[in-house]
Amino acid sequence: MSLTKYHQHLSGLALLCLTGVSCQAADPVTFKEHTIANDFNSGYQVVASDINNDGRLDLIAVDSRADDLMWFENPTWDRHILATGMTRMINMAICGDHYVVAQQFSNRVKDSIGEIVAINLQGEKQLIDKIPTSHRIRCADIDGSGNEVVINAPLTGLSAMAPDYRDKVPLVYYRPGNWERQVINNDNEGVVHGIYIYDWDNNGRDDILTASFSGIHIHTFNNGWDRTEFSKAHAGDWPQIGSGDVAIGNAQGRYVASIEPWHGNQVVVYHDGDRQVIDDSITQGHTIATADLNNDGSDEIIVGDRGDGQSVLLYYSQGSKWEKVILDDGTMSAATCVAVDLNADDLKDIACIGRTTQNLKWYENLGL
Repeated sequence: MSLTKYHQHLSGLALLCLTGVSCQAADPVTFKEHTIANDFNSGYQVVASDINNDGRLDLIAVDSRADDLMWFENPTWDRHILATGMTRMINMAICGDHYVVAQQFSNRVKDSIGEIVAINLQGEKQLIDKIPTSHRIRCADIDGSGNEVVINAPLTGLSAMAPDYRDKVPLVYYRPGNWERQVINNDNEGVVHGIYIYDWDNNGRDDILTASFSGIHIHTFNNGWDRTEFSKAHAGDWPQIGSGDVAIGNAQGRYVASIEPWHGNQVVVYHDGDRQVIDDSITQGHTIATADLNNDGSDEIIVGDRGDGQSVLLYYSQGSKWEKVILDDGTMSAATCVAVDLNADDLKDIACIGRTTQNLKWYENLGL
């Protein structure tokens, strides 16, 4: 949505009033839209990192049907190649001195090699593992040592088949250096679509939240791994069950935000033991994030609707209710969004990458 249309949207009071969503005045900020690229084959993930060490956050774009892993240099957004010779990339993370990429991906086990490739700062590639449907890559300091490990969450188990995907799903990690596969557990079931790294119990160690058909679970390392159910999430009929992505924010206390079920239509907030559906009108929720966009001490929720809506939605806390604001209406099939300060003005901007819209945008936060 352009800046002009955004002001019209607010002045026309076109905020959607849904069950549990307030239409009273909140503190929504104004954004200005910038297109960085619009020629991807199938944009899937955007990652923010200072690649050239100039003090500005650049953007890495994972295009699932591209041979190159690309990055865009802030502030000119010139395109550069980080690695060549890649195939069907799906996810990546920067862990220590390595870019770790999951590639050779398919959601059908028989067509998915699931390579995990570590790329050092000199561009040298090392194949460290193969697990079919390897899908989510994150970094985590699981023991409080300051040394991050690489978390790999495949999408499904080895025997899973559409549409039910019934099977146990492995969750594993690697320590950079020897890169030996270590199993966390094989207890999640169906599709594991989201993972989130967070120090849940505030003990200086990162925990792992997973969103799957089994629900939302917390995986904690303490001389071994414990798995704790946070919520069964959406209580539907298999496979329309559980959670598809998860994030944590703060608004009058910690909350957990979830898209339910997998590729689902619900935005859900868990707060003080209550489950609240704050929106049930999205068409294919694919990504969820949280950030304090207006610097008021409360985190907003950012949702990418990758389906027919092709939109990016913001939710502002209004006590027990949430106000919905449309950031992008119809031009961003957001597979991933991140909230970071891209122009060093102490305001969180938003960057999203689109799958079918084949684009990368950043939405400049202009404040209140």
